[in-house]
Amino acid sequence: MGATNHITTKWLGEMAFESTNTSGNTLKIDNAEGSSGLRPKSLMLSALAGCSGLDVASLIKKMKLEVDDFQIDTIANMTDEDPKHYDAVTVEYHFYGENLNEKKLQRAVDLSVEKYCGVMEMFRKFAKLDIKTIFHHEKM
Repeated sequence: MGATNHITTKWLGEMAFESTNTSGNTLKIDNAEGSSGLRPKSLMLSALAGCSGLDVASLIKKMKLEVDDFQIDTIANMTDEDPKHYDAVTVEYHFYGENLNEKKLQRAVDLSVEKYCGVMEMFRKFAKLDIKTIFHHEKM
């Protein structure tokens, strides 16, 4: 049996919740625009980008690559019928720097997407994924 995770999610009243992990880190969840929390489906996209981003950041360090900055944009299509869910997700990796090694950075992205990122694997079960890597040869 694999490792388990434990998250406690507490109702804060109205339409707001707070989730806490075993380390005591918290995040707010709600469904209202302009509020202090993220919506549940947005958290899924954050988890996808965060999981893959951690892989890529680790590989950038391991490969000793020169990158000024990078960001991951996730753009998802929501179905119209309940239960609404993502059926297609585009994941864009944006790398910034004057001396980017495109081949190695693409390899880092590929390793995350194809081998390491468990959240990516979960998304494959219910959504079509489109992966794009974009190189910006200037500082962000």
